[in-house]
Amino acid sequence: MIENYYRIKLLNAVILFCSNTKRCNTTKLLKLLSFLDFTHFKETGYPSIGLQYFAWKRGPVPKDFYEEIRNGNVPEDFSNRIVAIPQSWGDEFDDVREFVYTTKKGTKADTSIFTPRELKIIYRLSDIYRDATASQMSEITHLHNSPWNTTVKEKGINQPIDYILCIDDESPITPEEARDRLSEHIEMLQNFKISH
Repeated sequence: MIENYYRIKLLNAVILFCSNTKRCNTTKLLKLLSFLDFTHFKETGYPSIGLQYFAWKRGPVPKDFYEEIRNGNVPEDFSNRIVAIPQSWGDEFDDVREFVYTTKKGTKADTSIFTPRELKIIYRLSDIYRDATASQMSEITHLHNSPWNTTVKEKGINQPIDYILCIDDESPITPEEARDRLSEHIEMLQNFKISH
């Protein structure tokens, strides 16, 4: 059963990424979701889906969602639209068994759940990373001054990544504006008892 607005957005983001990229395995999917949330936050001060990311060894990981899809599991509320197919990728993270996520025949995303900005980000990310492998995407998440890199340097591995770390010189908002917007966002979620 779909729990809430953010859960519906997560499902539809997964459908769009699976439909518009090649070899969308677990690692690639998680990286695309982090790019969506971090890019949207960088531009607006609000996360798109609002998952909590942690600085794991290979990059930012939304731990709770990872636990749901670990080992090729498909959450019950996603199971009529998404399927996981076991894959062997040779030298691409030999110690991790990967699954490619794909949509079931006839599945279409509900794009009305997203703002035009969110859709633009999703389609841009899909275009950029259509053919990219998970290991290539890991290199990008590990760049100097990325939210993952800063978290690892300042707090250590496996620590939560603060969305504020997405704000840089290219952001149209200041860190102060982003903090205010994020606080308002969290307060609104609490007031309306909306969970991520």
